[in-house]
Amino acid sequence: MIDVRRMQVLRAVVTSGSITAAATNLGYTPSAVSQQVAALERQAGLPLLERVGRGVRPTEAGRLLSEHAAVISRHVAEAETALADLRSGRTGLLSIRYFATAGASLIAPALAQLRQQHPGIRVDLRMTDPEDPLPDVVQGRADLALVVRPRGRTHEGVRFVHLLDDPYRAVLPLGHRLAAEEVLDLADLADEPWVRSDRPGPCLDAVVEGCAAAGFSPDFVAESEDYATAQGFVAAGLGVGLIPAMGLTNRHPGVVVRAVRHPEPGRAIHAAVREAPSAQPALGGLLAALREVSGR
Repeated sequence: MIDVRRMQVLRAVVTSGSITAAATNLGYTPSAVSQQVAALERQAGLPLLERVGRGVRPTEAGRLLSEHAAVISRHVAEAETALADLRSGRTGLLSIRYFATAGASLIAPALAQLRQQHPGIRVDLRMTDPEDPLPDVVQGRADLALVVRPRGRTHEGVRFVHLLDDPYRAVLPLGHRLAAEEVLDLADLADEPWVRSDRPGPCLDAVVEGCAAAGFSPDFVAESEDYATAQGFVAAGLGVGLIPAMGLTNRHPGVVVRAVRHPEPGRAIHAAVREAPSAQPALGGLLAALREVSGR
């Protein structure tokens, strides 16, 4: 394989017109430059320089290698610039996974802040409902994922940054016997038919565990995996339900929403990142933006 460093020495000789001038420019001795060129000629199997008066000029092979050396130098300079931009967070790719109700309220404003600080950052943004995005973080397919996870629960190799607790609200049909109450005890809904608004997982667990703490198990008569449909079922009188506050930004006109207590169920929303240092410097900026928009 041709030695790239020797190609750069040859280029210095060709551009300066003599071995002595190249040695001065490179900080080498003329003897060292001559040895490098001779070694390169042995690798190339062709003469690279020919004498012209007190100087030298390249042969066809020498001119070819000198031109390629110039291209290599340019590419190396471009690579160094790209690395510097990546180190500073000016460029790069952030892979983000999120669930639907966190998109508008958390991800969108956080990314708007990030782009002000890192306008060159590209974003791979994917919604993961109903899949669990944690394996993407663990296996390096995502830099960050928003997850619902009980506080204090750990996972090897993952750091969880708590962003906020999203409280659940009681959703009742208009005209319900409890609609006039401002705050409901969760036990007040024990004998009601229920509309399930989440698929099995940490969000539904928060509802079931909250009801268990209030002394009952909800009787689910209708099932939905999105909050808009669940509100429609409640409005139609099929039952009552608990929906997190972030899932009620688009409220159905046929329902009323009330706070609950004793207990007030909630889901803990975290940003999940790998514990190992990230190769993407802008990740810290995104975490800071997520903390800010979530009020942490």
